[in-house]
Amino acid sequence: MLKYVLLIVGFVLLIKGADFFVDGASNIAKKFNISPLIIGLTIVAFGTSLPEASVSISASLAGSNQLCLSNVVGSNIFNLLVVVGACVLFKSMAVDDQVLKRDFPITIFATFILWFMSINMFDKNVPGTIKTYEGLILFVLFLGYMIYTVIDAKKNVKPLTEEEKEANKKINIIKNLVLLIIGLCGIVFGGNLVVDSATKIAISFGVSEAFIGLTIVAMGTSLPELVTSLVALGKGSTDIAIGNVIGSNLFNILFILGASTALSSVNVEEGLETDIIFLLLVSVVSYVFGLTDKKITRFEGVAMLLCYFGYIVFMLQRAGLINIF
Repeated sequence: MLKYVLLIVGFVLLIKGADFFVDGASNIAKKFNISPLIIGLTIVAFGTSLPEASVSISASLAGSNQLCLSNVVGSNIFNLLVVVGACVLFKSMAVDDQVLKRDFPITIFATFILWFMSINMFDKNVPGTIKTYEGLILFVLFLGYMIYTVIDAKKNVKPLTEEEKEANKKINIIKNLVLLIIGLCGIVFGGNLVVDSATKIAISFGVSEAFIGLTIVAMGTSLPELVTSLVALGKGSTDIAIGNVIGSNLFNILFILGASTALSSVNVEEGLETDIIFLLLVSVVSYVFGLTDKKITRFEGVAMLLCYFGYIVFMLQRAGLINIF
């Protein structure tokens, strides 16, 4: 019974934490004339990716390699299909030119690199392994992306009107930093509570570590992205909503998986390559959706959610929990 109570408490912390976090991040962005898109791609994305980071790095240190890798892959699939799909159910989501020209293609490229690292090109009889030096490569790519993003943000600072300058002067930095920290704590603790409780519930049903990582843990650690994007969308911060998803996916592969595998090489369980290929396909399709009129529509959102439902059915079938085919 306690597991279910903690699950509900985790959801509450996630929702309120995301609310405070978006408010604090948005106001700080306005104060320093930083693009909301950049805030979404960096600060918000990093904050909402902390549950994935804590789970994956802890799993790597504990030797639970399958949970480490499957959590990242499952979370990225959930972000693209469920987070974006759920957001656009309320209204079509415009996709910024910068995201389409730079960040989305980089995400697809990072996913391709992950797939390439996960396969054994020279001996198909030996399971794939993401080695420690490959983790370091991912981490270096992450640092390069962050440096480029910050430099680019400084080049594209838009001049403020007098009214905007006056409004920004009234923004209290200390108050919003406190909101940011409280929100971040709520997201992290709430995410961990949800993950711990959901994992214990799943284990009680006797499913595998990789299955838990791809589904239950991935959903739990991606709840901050879902809640934060929905809250941001409700507040009219579309750039933060889409930037959060793309930024989180990049953080998950380049930073979280990079750091995790740099600590300990990760063996790729049989069948997980299929999930990585599915993630790559979903990333390309989502990008094509965004290129169409530079927005993702409600119809496309419904298609994304149905696609995720089909993926979960496939996962249950593969795990032997259901028998449809």
